[in-house]
Amino acid sequence: MTLNVTQQIIIIAMVVLGTMLTRFLPFIVFPSGKPTPHYVQYLGKVLPTAVIGLLVIYCFKDVNLLSGSHGIPELIAVAVVALLHFWKKNMLLSIAGGTIVYMFLVQIVF
Repeated sequence: MTLNVTQQIIIIAMVVLGTMLTRFLPFIVFPSGKPTPHYVQYLGKVLPTAVIGLLVIYCFKDVNLLSGSHGIPELIAVAVVALLHFWKKNMLLSIAGGTIVYMFLVQIVF
């Protein structure tokens, strides 16, 4: 299926509109002169922890402790992430370090 020029322009315009809307809407809804609503402050406090919890559950959902490597590479990688984060307090370093260690373990060691 090929799109004609009008359809391509409409698609590009919708993408631009969606991007601009998601970028500008928070500044319109929550202007700088007004205090941030309490529910938004609450979400800002609880959502990061909830998202990390969901990611941990997602990462471990397919680990089978009764076969293969018994989840050892995953547990080592999580330990590396935790240690790097407590040591350097740098999220990017922690995530990158854990990913590199995990990939090394599953590709070379296990």
